[in-house]
Amino acid sequence: MVADARVVVRGGGDLATGVIYRLHRAGFAVTVLELAQPRALRRAVAAAQAVYSDRHEVEGILFEKVATASRNARHAQTVPVVVDPGADSLAQLQPTVLVDARLKKREIDCNCNLAPLVIGLGPGFSVGENCHAVVETQRGHTLGRVYCERGDSALTDTGVPAVVAGHGEERVLRAPCAGALQAQAQIGDRLPAGVAAASVNGQPVGAPFSGVLRGLMHSGLTVAANEKIGDIDPRGARENCFRISDKALTIGGGVLEAILRRMRQPGRAAL
Repeated sequence: MVADARVVVRGGGDLATGVIYRLHRAGFAVTVLELAQPRALRRAVAAAQAVYSDRHEVEGILFEKVATASRNARHAQTVPVVVDPGADSLAQLQPTVLVDARLKKREIDCNCNLAPLVIGLGPGFSVGENCHAVVETQRGHTLGRVYCERGDSALTDTGVPAVVAGHGEERVLRAPCAGALQAQAQIGDRLPAGVAAASVNGQPVGAPFSGVLRGLMHSGLTVAANEKIGDIDPRGARENCFRISDKALTIGGGVLEAILRRMRQPGRAAL
């Protein structure tokens, strides 16, 4: 039964938050495991932001940073976020479902023994090797599709940002050098071309064209040269900066499908 299932999601970025949103709305109890210093870009719609602010609301769901995980947590409107990069609390939580939403793409440290159902998001996961199901994360005809056959995996990462209103790679903000990131604008701000969205080690990072600042890493983080630190949306719809994306919700639907499919299989009463 849904009410008895315990779901742990590793990672609290914007795509992970779309998954959490779908599961929470469907009645699942979800716990989020995050890094001590999350590097989410779309922080306004990311559970990870609760690590910095203690509490953070996304579309009616309140994420709350807690010191320790509890397998008995049942909050109608609150999803606990635990700083636990090594997933040490899995022994305490004993999840029936583990969703690895960290989008590591390589050097996957997940395995099928972590929970009765382990779901991996995107490249790097292979059914039967390090998870029981994979959900496609690449935009296109297969976005959100669920793979469950042994050896199945998601499409290989292209490393190329999707084109939005005619802008692709140029809409991504990258660090000009290594150093400390300092915000010069807020997510949701409309920036003319050339106006600084942030600085790294004192060097400005200007908007490549006029648009809305959709994502930006948290100020104070140390970044590497050329690391992705934010993005500009040329469509100018400020409200979309504070809404879970269509991509994240589609992936969330895939995760929900994978869980319900497993629940219906004979001999899977543990879920």
